[in-house]
Amino acid sequence: MTGPLAEAVRAPYELVTWLIGQWSAALSAVGEALGIGMFEYVFMHHAFLVGALIAVMAPLIGTFLVHRQMALIGDALAHTAFAGVAVGLFVNSVLGTGISPYLTAVVVAMLAALAIELIAEVTDAYNDVSMAIVLSTGFALGAVLISLNTGGLAVGINQYLFGNLATVSRGNAALLVGLFLTVSVVVTVTYKQLLYVTFDETAARVAGIDVARYNRLMTTLTAMVVVGAMQIMGVILVAAMLVVPVAAAAQVARGFREALLASVVLAQIAVLVGITLSYRYEATAGGTIVLVAVAVYIVLVLVGKIQSRRAVPEEADGVAGRIGTDGGESPSE
Repeated sequence: MTGPLAEAVRAPYELVTWLIGQWSAALSAVGEALGIGMFEYVFMHHAFLVGALIAVMAPLIGTFLVHRQMALIGDALAHTAFAGVAVGLFVNSVLGTGISPYLTAVVVAMLAALAIELIAEVTDAYNDVSMAIVLSTGFALGAVLISLNTGGLAVGINQYLFGNLATVSRGNAALLVGLFLTVSVVVTVTYKQLLYVTFDETAARVAGIDVARYNRLMTTLTAMVVVGAMQIMGVILVAAMLVVPVAAAAQVARGFREALLASVVLAQIAVLVGITLSYRYEATAGGTIVLVAVAVYIVLVLVGKIQSRRAVPEEADGVAGRIGTDGGESPSE
């Protein structure tokens, strides 16, 4: 790509790739000093960086989605991102171009995000109907493009379906850094409006907020997160990072902001532990991360149940004691 646009993009891209190189050098030094074998490999440096960024982005958007009862939108956009990957691979195979499939996935997923909102607005259909239509269309398009190509496209698509640590290149990591910065900045700037729309759309309209605009913004940000997480999680499991850490955080957090922060912490634990275990036992990274996240969720649910059962007898004892001190009959009497 040449021209003014290429020049405008090249400088930030080179800066990001340089920073990623410094990150890689730092992890190599840590691995050598502490004898950590997996830090010898550059792809693991990229995997940990990408995983840490995903563990911030996914709960950041997922917390809004869960409270809006739109948890399934991650699945819909993941399947359309799969179509975007198929488009990129197909174009590269037929025309011999060097387009990154993740870049085409970003474009297609963002178009799909807008299509979900457009279908819901034009047809008055519920969000789950528009999501189902877009999901089916996206996956069907990807399947058709794969079937039209007689080369190795079907083999190459597996890494996008299930994720692969070894395929996280510096360029892909740089793309995710760009997505991370975009999502983080936009959410920070529009946090109050997004929060308002999430909990009370009617009141937001009365207050003069363009609800449709912020709905489209949220789905577009979701598309960015989904494509970014595809590198490690794969299409099939990417939606889990939008939902499971948020559901786990709901067991321990009080209030929206506290739930958001807790979900980020829990997502970091799931990603870092999951990547480490997947390397140690040569398992699929996406599946391992999701299993760790689900295990954390189950533990927190059990802890919450135990605490609630303990709280009931204590409250009963307190009521009984107050009855006695107020002059009434205590149980012992």
